[in-house]
Amino acid sequence: MITGLDHVVLLVNDIGAGTMAYQTLFACAPAWQSADDGAERVLFTLDNMTLELMSPKGNSTTADRIRAVIAEQGEGLANICFRTGDIAKMHRRLDRLALKPEPITEAESRDAASGATLSWKRTRAATDATRGVRLFFLELTKERPRSVPSADAPITAMDHVVVSSADPERAAALYGARLGLDMALDRSHPDWGRLMFFRCGDLIVEVVHRPDAKADKAPDKLWGLSWRVADVEATRARLVSAGIDVSDVRTGRKPGTRVLTVRSGTCGIPTLLVERTARAA
Repeated sequence: MITGLDHVVLLVNDIGAGTMAYQTLFACAPAWQSADDGAERVLFTLDNMTLELMSPKGNSTTADRIRAVIAEQGEGLANICFRTGDIAKMHRRLDRLALKPEPITEAESRDAASGATLSWKRTRAATDATRGVRLFFLELTKERPRSVPSADAPITAMDHVVVSSADPERAAALYGARLGLDMALDRSHPDWGRLMFFRCGDLIVEVVHRPDAKADKAPDKLWGLSWRVADVEATRARLVSAGIDVSDVRTGRKPGTRVLTVRSGTCGIPTLLVERTARAA
């Protein structure tokens, strides 16, 4: 029913600053820009998903809601949206699973530069049924345009989106049994807790549990993003030359990978870059 991860939404106070930050990080130009319904939006569409930057604009219910979320939580990841080929069937499934979906709505967006339009249908599961993570489900009428690389060593795709959970068993039931994502890994380690990987198209929804007695009843939270690169050393050199603070390259926890941590220029989002050096076991 779910065919992939369509997009992730990142709320920012300043759409211009956020756009420049991710244009530098990705070495790609925005693929879509629009301003409507109290929000400014900039989309970067990579090989397997879209990152949507959103900031409030003007005075409206939508703008006030975005400002309230940023005031309460700061800039950060707001929601994830799964792609489906049949929104009506998806809605019925969510209803049967007691995820209390909202009625299906239709929407349209117009690109400010080209005048092109995109339309879609979507629904949203109730946040209290998804352990605090805002989950949307969307059927697009046609594919979005891709972001065009603007420099060498660009980021090409998402590798995984990270959900932090205080209750890994319930999170596993949500993403695995209820939403139907395939669990590819379930591993625990005394130093970094428990990791669960759920396949979603050609990327991973990663659920992380770091034992903390004080957080046992805390809601789940969208925590971080990981991006794929073809040459991690070349990407590191590009980012360093742009003044971005990054770690040294190191061997990843997943066999056949090399990674680095991006410490600035991400609007506060914990960010990892991954090079796949060989097929992981």
